[in-house]
Amino acid sequence: MFTGIIEHRGTIESLDLHREGGRVTIHAPSLGPSLAVANSIAVNGCCLTIVRIHNGRFSVDLSGETIAKTSFGANERGLRVGSRVNLEQPLTAGREFGGHFVLGHVDTVGYVTHLTPEGENWWYGVQVPEDFARSIVPKGSVSIDGISLTVARWQKSVVDIAIIPYTYDHTNVRDRKPGDAVNLEGDILGKYIERYLEARTAPISSPLTVARLMEEGF
Repeated sequence: MFTGIIEHRGTIESLDLHREGGRVTIHAPSLGPSLAVANSIAVNGCCLTIVRIHNGRFSVDLSGETIAKTSFGANERGLRVGSRVNLEQPLTAGREFGGHFVLGHVDTVGYVTHLTPEGENWWYGVQVPEDFARSIVPKGSVSIDGISLTVARWQKSVVDIAIIPYTYDHTNVRDRKPGDAVNLEGDILGKYIERYLEARTAPISSPLTVARLMEEGF
């Protein structure tokens, strides 16, 4: 589990993708000895397993599902060699919990509409797919490329985020251009509530039928 508080960035050094899967190598010298093979790490909000470490670099394997559902597989609008990525290590016991619950299970891909300066801050707009819109709550939390952000405005399928200078300087938001693909993950608490309500309103199915009762002699 993660919090969406980005403490490190890396750069994609190699990207070998196929429909069935692939491997990505990321240069991340700031993480240093804190990495270990078999550990998890969030790369632009996508929880992945480290399979190799060498000289300030780590490699992760991607499944076909990961490529299909994240910005790794978004062709020219997605991640590529040279892209800077947000990195976060999993939450540990005793560590301060900032941001919100981020699982690293990307729901879908959105596309940047604008990054507009306003004084010392920026307005960051992302268009989200229709089926993800139910996860957007004004003043609620959303993970965009692994960053825990607060929804400031919501209209016409575009979520607007107010970006402060610190976030701009310490994440890959500063690299974003209109049309870029970004990973989206909705608030897990909202997902549980939605699933609970669906279960409460779903019709109750039963294996008992009139025909079955007659077969049993009733």
